Amino acid sequence: MPLSFEAFSVAVDDATVADLRDRLARTRWPDQIDGAGWDYGTERGYLQQLCAHWKDSFDWRAFEERANAHPQFLTEIDGQRIHFIHARSPEPGARPLLMTHGWPGSVAEFFDVIGPLADPVAHGGNAADAFHVVCPSLPGYGFSGPTTERGWDANRIAAAFAELMPALGYDRFFAQGGDWGSLITSQLGAAHADRVAAIHLNLLTCGPPKDGDPMAGVTESEQGDLARMKDFAAREAGYQAIQSTKPQTLAYGLTDSPAGLAGWIVEKFNGWSDCADGDVQHSFTIDRVLDNISVYWITGTINSSIRLYYEVLGPYGNPTRNRVRVPVGHAAYPAEIYKAPRAWAEAAFDIVHWAEMPRGGHFAAMEAPDVFVPDVRACFRDRALT
Repeated sequence: MPLSFEAFSVAVDDATVADLRDRLARTRWPDQIDGAGWDYGTERGYLQQLCAHWKDSFDWRAFEERANAHPQFLTEIDGQRIHFIHARSPEPGARPLLMTHGWPGSVAEFFDVIGPLADPVAHGGNAADAFHVVCPSLPGYGFSGPTTERGWDANRIAAAFAELMPALGYDRFFAQGGDWGSLITSQLGAAHADRVAAIHLNLLTCGPPKDGDPMAGVTESEQGDLARMKDFAAREAGYQAIQSTKPQTLAYGLTDSPAGLAGWIVEKFNGWSDCADGDVQHSFTIDRVLDNISVYWITGTINSSIRLYYEVLGPYGNPTRNRVRVPVGHAAYPAEIYKAPRAWAEAAFDIVHWAEMPRGGHFAAMEAPDVFVPDVRACFRDRALT
């Protein structure tokens, strides 16, 4: 049966805002050791400032305008509601591009890059670089609403998106992603190479080649990246352990307390981005951070979003990724938490584009849109859909 589409717009009612403000006003704050900074987790003083802004100053109607500046739709695929932005380009030669976010991100990550990618001429670019941009909310995330059954892992999500794109008229398309979006995009390039012409990743994970010296061709700088990845796994991956084993237990506090939700999410924006000395606003304005957190709060989807970790990495998960069968482009951002050496990547993928980015981190499109957009354009500029 053909997919049907329903127009959608973000509308936050006054009662939801009033309830949020009331909960924030009644937050019971924990103690913090003097001088601890971010060492033990989210710094209390910063979080109090963030929550005060959310309660007193965050402009909800401006948030709606930012979201609704892009055409949005709902559909149902494999029994699951799917929300997506579909920004068609005015350029007749535009090519389709699917962009997939991760956790703790949302489609709000892409608000500042959709326009330049879809209408480059209006943003000082060339018509030849235009894309028809499709940005879905992952099943279980944001306006796609919660998942209601087991099994919504990266492979199933990739299959759903591979069904969505032809239904929009795009039998062949390019795909881009980071975080979970990287795994899903890679799976599109592995299992759906008949539809995906090439992919671009701003997070690229792979192990060393199976044969030979694993450190052959690995630069001194890349050895430092590997050391930092090992340290991250040892010191910073506690969130992943609990989300892949007992997400339901964690979700009670995060669903009930907006301060708790904000603290859980903003820690990742601080630790995974190109921030200076715990200054989140070095990379993001406070309203852009709250745009993303607000998507989780108003939709009540933090539980189903973290459940993806259980589906992929938990006791019944399958994190195995099939061999990617399409050309791969990669943007290596300096503050990205996972950075595979180029020699490893070239042994695992058909790398056709590699860019060492001047700044930015895990949330690249949101953090550094002015360098993200030119790199995506450059990756696909000379790639054919056929």
